Amino acid sequence: MMELIWLIPLIPLLGFIINGLGQYNFSKFVIGLIGCGTVLCSFLLSCSLFGQVLNARNAGEDAATVYHLFDWLTVGDFNLKFSFLLDPLSSIMLLIVTGIGFLIHLYSYCYMHSDESFGRFFAYLNLFIFFMLLLVLGSNYLIMFIGWEGVGLCSYLLIGFWYKNSSYASAAKKAFVMNRIGDLGFLIAVFAIIATFGTVEYAEVFSKASEFPLGDATLLLITLLLFIAATGKSAQIPLFTWLPDAMAGPTPVSALIHAATMVTAGIYMIIRSNILFTLSPLTLQIIAVIGVTTALVAAFIAVTQNDIKKVLAYSTVSQLGYMFLGLGVGAYTAAFFHVLTHAFFKALLFLGAGSVIHGMDHEQDVRKMGGLKKYMPITYATMLIGTIAIAGIPPFSGFFSKDEILAFSFESNPILWGLGFVGAIFTAYYMFRMLFLTFFGKFRGTEEQAHHLHESPVQMTLPLIVLAVLSVVGGVINLPSALGGGHWLANFLSPIFTYTNARLPEVHLEHSTEYILMAVSALAAIIMAVVAYQKYVKKSDVPQEDGMEQGALYNLSYNKLYFDELYNALFVKPLNSLSKILYKIVDKGTIDGIVNGVADLINASGRGIRQLQSGYVGFYIIMMVLGAAAILLYGLLNI
Repeated sequence: MMELIWLIPLIPLLGFIINGLGQYNFSKFVIGLIGCGTVLCSFLLSCSLFGQVLNARNAGEDAATVYHLFDWLTVGDFNLKFSFLLDPLSSIMLLIVTGIGFLIHLYSYCYMHSDESFGRFFAYLNLFIFFMLLLVLGSNYLIMFIGWEGVGLCSYLLIGFWYKNSSYASAAKKAFVMNRIGDLGFLIAVFAIIATFGTVEYAEVFSKASEFPLGDATLLLITLLLFIAATGKSAQIPLFTWLPDAMAGPTPVSALIHAATMVTAGIYMIIRSNILFTLSPLTLQIIAVIGVTTALVAAFIAVTQNDIKKVLAYSTVSQLGYMFLGLGVGAYTAAFFHVLTHAFFKALLFLGAGSVIHGMDHEQDVRKMGGLKKYMPITYATMLIGTIAIAGIPPFSGFFSKDEILAFSFESNPILWGLGFVGAIFTAYYMFRMLFLTFFGKFRGTEEQAHHLHESPVQMTLPLIVLAVLSVVGGVINLPSALGGGHWLANFLSPIFTYTNARLPEVHLEHSTEYILMAVSALAAIIMAVVAYQKYVKKSDVPQEDGMEQGALYNLSYNKLYFDELYNALFVKPLNSLSKILYKIVDKGTIDGIVNGVADLINASGRGIRQLQSGYVGFYIIMMVLGAAAILLYGLLNI
């Protein structure tokens, strides 16, 4: 089956081409069949290849295989190959991208069915899957960069899908620009890798890097540049404000791109480059600090948001912060474990939010919802499961992955654990706040919305049920030894740490200490759920209208710590002012002045010379005589 690996990204690309060209000629059924079918085919192929890797790991064989497609570029000693790498890490990422991608495609068939640009939407989704598969399958940094840029392009297209709305178009541009900042870091890092190692192939780069001393300045520069790229794609401080605005796109886009796949690309890249980062302890410290800070800031902002998708957006930023915290303390596999469980419960929550929005006739404000559990029982039950999972309450998947990151953080630095613990408390509170305001109490919407309330059709509820099951059982794949588990995921991924002594996710704490940390974390989440229940269900304390004063901390949270206003004052306005100055002085005054001046000079010269061609014979005779006299005079003077 290995020789068919090239079909996995190719089939969704064909889906993009077919639906893109035939969007105005095909029926919606045919478009949906092509869009969903191509991703399903890729998923089935991915399952087959995963089984191949799993069998190799069980047999104790080398599970990494490079499939060479063609030589892309050769310049002197530098040879760039277009090849794919199948190993434990990429095989699991294939399952995440194609598996969850298929569920979201199926969901989208119903959710977007009434949209006039149905075909264009599915074409974009297929194109995104293609680029994401390139990103995770590439055997070198340049192929990863192609996929990296491609998913950024698709993100722009899908966030601004309803481009006739100027605010949605602006959100797409914001995401595109902020991602370009990170992408510049990636591009410079690739140049630095080529200059340092003479290659971009993972195996060769990592083998040569393992010979570098700990804390090498060159590796420090490369890893810092790669981390800048990761902060843009995975929405970390300071490049995180684009992701909440990206909720302008259709809800399935939020589930696919901004929860399960694209935003985890930065974590994937760092895990793939683990040897480089392990040899750069300063970079890891920076990653840990940025990660835990992002987790806290985003959680603090989410506490007061009233748009159901904005709550989930800031939740995504916060959970990505936890993943970076895991990376920063060296727990690469623990961070990837959270990538996996987060893909389950966050995709579930976003699709559940989409089901609510669909049932509420496109209403997204939780203050205008309430009492929906009796109208939408399946949506309620599945979102309850997702909320419990993300809150970190056992035995759901989010508890095990988040607890593993916090355990590593405690071992590395108790302060990091304390900050991560506070973020976890916030997470439980704002997620149950959203759940209670949406599904409990009395309905607070309009009469028209009340008549519109209904459970979503099976094409939308089936993906919710599948993701809910995965959110419940997903934690068993990496149970810690303290709970009788064998760290299956860690052992499966161990070959990707060939060139470094990066530890498997087994903390060196006493089991009693682990039990205490688990109990404290779980108990705190349950207490915050009870606090939210008392406030929003028992007391029916619905948040006030926008602009109502509720204290300095509330206003700070509600106004998102004024990050957008700060960036607008520090960067946007100065750049706009500079661009106006450059336009008036450089562009209009200098460049246009030179171009227009040359044109005016030629026009003036033409008007003068044109007088010589008057059309009067007498004038021509006079000029001929004067010319002859001038020649005669010149000859006499030079005798």
